Order: sequence, then structure tokens, then C-alpha cells
Amino acid sequence: MFKNIKKIHMVGIGGSGMSGIAEVLINLGYKVSGSDIAPTEVTKHLEKIGARIVYRHRAENVAGTDVVVVSSAIDKTNPEVLAARRKGIPV
Repeated sequence: MFKNIKKIHMVGIGGSGMSGIAEVLINLGYKVSGSDIAPTEVTKHLEKIGARIVYRHRAENVAGTDVVVVSSAIDKTNPEVLAARRKGIPV
């Protein structure tokens, strides 16, 4: 089931729960990207270990992604969430 998942995008990657999940996924060998509103020590750490993070929520951030993981703090009208659903990417 998870064999075809290689790239995971995380909306709200800097949150306490999401950042921990992101680190585990990176350590398991997944390509992790994410977005948040501003850089923090947590997001800087994730970038150092391999995450690609952008600090703006935009529809194009989900391009080439196999799965999108969304923080519970993110609104359902977030442009990345809407774009993923429109493209048929599992959210």
C-alpha cells in the first residue's frame, strides 16, 4: 500500500505534532516537503535533515506530491488542500 508513496507534503509542518512526524518520515527515507507561515528553529532543523519547506501556502506547493498531510490547525480552504483535492492527491 505504501510502496508507491515517495514524496509527502505536509501543510503546517512546523507544528509540534507535524514536525515530529516529518522527522520520522525523513528518517524512513521519504522525500518530505512542507509549508508553514514562518521559519522557526523546528523548521530550520527539518530543513537541515532534508525537508524542503516553503513559508507561503500556495497551490503549486503540492505539485509532484504523492500524499498531502494536513495539520488540524489548517483550514479546509487552504490553497494547498484545495489543490491536492482537485488533483486527486490523497489528503
